[in-house]
Amino acid sequence: MNNNIKEPIGKYISQIYRKGRAFISKGLTQYDMGYGQMLFLLQLYRQDGISQEELTEKLSIDKGTTARSIKKLEKEGFIIRVKDEHDKRAYKIYLTDKSKEKQNDVCNVLQEWESILTENITEEERDTLINILKKICLNKNKKIGGLNE
Repeated sequence: MNNNIKEPIGKYISQIYRKGRAFISKGLTQYDMGYGQMLFLLQLYRQDGISQEELTEKLSIDKGTTARSIKKLEKEGFIIRVKDEHDKRAYKIYLTDKSKEKQNDVCNVLQEWESILTENITEEERDTLINILKKICLNKNKKIGGLNE
């Protein structure tokens, strides 16, 4: 056996992603919301009234996934789409009262997961980790080019 083989970083990223997705999905079920919907709502909580294309770019998600998620969010009453007054081919996406009412609930689920992840690390370690993960994402974007997840 070769002892020079390093542990793969992706192994841990994958574990965190899978466990986090399950934890968050379970926490959001009571609010009639899924993990995929939450990502879009979080971005809209940060910046309501952006275009579907902007959502795609900010979340690094492909256009088809964005379109399906927006359609589902609209059907569930979480968002409304309004034609862009400057570009009649585009729509702006806005939160509804229903989604605004659930903002604290969504954020509480995410905060609980964040607390679990950071339980035994210092604020400095957390900041270092964030910076490293950002670099990893930049590397991925450089190597893969315009491909979005």
